[in-house]
Amino acid sequence: MNPKIAIIQFPGSNTERETIMACHRVALNPIEFLWNENVQSLSSFDGFIIVGGFSYEDRSRSGVLAALEPIMIQLKIEAKNGKPILGICNGAQILVESGLIPGLGNFEPAIALTDNKRIKNNHVIGVGYYNTWSHLKMDSSSNRSAFTRHLKKGDQILIPLAHGEGRFIMDRKLLNELIKNEQTIYRYCDEKGEIIDEFPTNPNGSVYNIAALCNPQGNVMAMMPHPERTENGDPIFSSLKEFIENKNPVLDKSLVYKNQESKIRLFQSKINSKEWVIDQIITDNEESSVQKALRKKGFDVSIHRQVHWEISIKQNIDTVLKSINHSGELFNSNKEYISKTIKKEKTATFLIRKKDDILARAKAESLKEKFQIEGITNLKYGVIWNITINKGNLKSVLNQLINTQILFNTLSHECYRIN
Repeated sequence: MNPKIAIIQFPGSNTERETIMACHRVALNPIEFLWNENVQSLSSFDGFIIVGGFSYEDRSRSGVLAALEPIMIQLKIEAKNGKPILGICNGAQILVESGLIPGLGNFEPAIALTDNKRIKNNHVIGVGYYNTWSHLKMDSSSNRSAFTRHLKKGDQILIPLAHGEGRFIMDRKLLNELIKNEQTIYRYCDEKGEIIDEFPTNPNGSVYNIAALCNPQGNVMAMMPHPERTENGDPIFSSLKEFIENKNPVLDKSLVYKNQESKIRLFQSKINSKEWVIDQIITDNEESSVQKALRKKGFDVSIHRQVHWEISIKQNIDTVLKSINHSGELFNSNKEYISKTIKKEKTATFLIRKKDDILARAKAESLKEKFQIEGITNLKYGVIWNITINKGNLKSVLNQLINTQILFNTLSHECYRIN
């Protein structure tokens, strides 16, 4: 009987059809499985694929809301039992946010998948979603994982890529451990097989040109490109089949690494800068989704989300701000307006910023080059989360909430407290 594979879908998943077709091509038996079905029934499956798409519309950040769902607890149990789990694109983001990748002993998240970084000649040539064909080189031995058995080290495959937050980033010490442990399974290369850390060979700026990572035991893999969309990717699925037929021969390996503790600093705006706090006229779906997810986790809180711009200007501040406002680059006046931070009892306000702020860099270039606005010396983008504690001790609840990492990933973000 062909191995039975659960094709796991969350709200917003959209590549189940291609994944099912890829499974059929290599004689796997794919069965669609929704995130809210009885998770205990997962134990009857031989393996699992979390498909691509946009779970929960990538609200807060890609994969984090899905990673908090109960089904992921059961998948961790299945992973410990040696069963294979493949996460493709959004599925990879979910595996990273849940800690299944890189696979520390306590499943603590230790990696981030963040905004694509497409820079050429020191100029931002694109921000956000990007799709292309990508060359991958296998960076491990054939028996290293459940997804490499039908390729040899150094073999190349050409498969599609389509994502907005696909850049692997991590602490250098962890990267060294992953390289040493042969967990950097697939890496971006050019058509000659050369690994060049620049666009377009590295299409999203991933550290070490990483396209896919496995866990220490080799039965879980997070992969950003889409092997299901072409027959070129079939060796990954046929390898999965062989791994199951060989009774899940996981490796006796582990990963030794200790996460750095997150630091929350007090926000202070720079001299000669102006802050714009942006509110929405329309309903903020991202805000409501985060609030709902936190309440499902037992937090009795109310959430209000705002956008934050810090604009540094060297002279003629009012004139420059007026020009920026008229440009429409930083907010849409049809549905947004300049507001102010919230001051409310039992409410904490946090500013979250990307450590590598590609969006702000692109916006600054546009304001200077497209709109010919002079005088801008720096631009910073962030998201403000106003958290009102409806029940419980403010400090205690906030500490527990921060530990969920629903608001930010310590690898890719900085967090500030606003008084």
